Amino acid sequence: MTNEDGKEGGIGVSTDTDIGKAGEIDMTSFCASCGIAEVDDIKLTTCDANNCKLVRYCSVACHREHRLQHKEECKKRVAELRDDLLFAQPESSNFGDCPICFLPLAINTKSNVLMSCCSKAICDGCSYANKIRGRRESLEQICPFCRHPVPATDADIDANRMKRVEANDPVALRRVGKTCYDEGDYGSACEYLTKAAGLGDVEALYHLSVMYKKGDGVEKDGKMAVYHMEEAAIAGHPLARFNLGIYEWNNGSMERALKHFIIAANLGDDKSVEILKKGYSRGLVSKDDFAAALRAHQAAVDATKSPGRDAAAAEKARRRNAK
Repeated sequence: MTNEDGKEGGIGVSTDTDIGKAGEIDMTSFCASCGIAEVDDIKLTTCDANNCKLVRYCSVACHREHRLQHKEECKKRVAELRDDLLFAQPESSNFGDCPICFLPLAINTKSNVLMSCCSKAICDGCSYANKIRGRRESLEQICPFCRHPVPATDADIDANRMKRVEANDPVALRRVGKTCYDEGDYGSACEYLTKAAGLGDVEALYHLSVMYKKGDGVEKDGKMAVYHMEEAAIAGHPLARFNLGIYEWNNGSMERALKHFIIAANLGDDKSVEILKKGYSRGLVSKDDFAAALRAHQAAVDATKSPGRDAAAAEKARRRNAK
């Protein structure tokens, strides 16, 4: 028997590499369409549609012929692979560590200082210590990371940021995009945010998801909104993860929603802990899962604490009370 390319078909004689430990034949050693075995002069290529890789083919013609038969299995496999990626616990939030003290940055971005000169996020503690040292020793205020003079005016900050934009800095691109969005210039916002996301900025992915959800500057598209939200969540964005939990909850997918809330809680998200607490009281979350989430949440929060950050927080509170 021959296939349309004139190659001999059929299962043929299997080799030792075709047999698994349980004596089962490894079917990826054969063309899924015509059944021809991979030998020295016949090389099989994998179905790589969205990283499926379940079956292999000896030719483009066989791939096309088998496409309809494999479609549902391929779709199911792609969904499984996506869920494996989506529900994997990130090692840390997308904010990463402070480049000065190397402790994890708080997921509450108000506790971090973004330097316009180098686009680095510095924790409050290191920023406060740098200011105190400068005042005590009568030194010029400089960035604790790149040592660039701290800008004295908003115009200087804008000038620094635009220099970073010209250098294709993703953080600067996202910041300018967010400013455009706040000013109602949605077209420019989409342009900057899309470029920043393409360069790996996770916050930009989150902002794009919001734009697609609302239809601001882009055609309203729920699927694109969820896609960008998922991409941000996979990269460790706590708020994106929390919002996915709300999305799944509203769609009636309680199991998926709770998985999202547990992952967000493990990153230190307080709102997710509150929802899990309600879920536990209603019997939706097991005692063991709830206890594990609480421990992981506390560990994530404790990891962001330091005496320097406590001192910075105390100084902020003193200034608020003095007003």
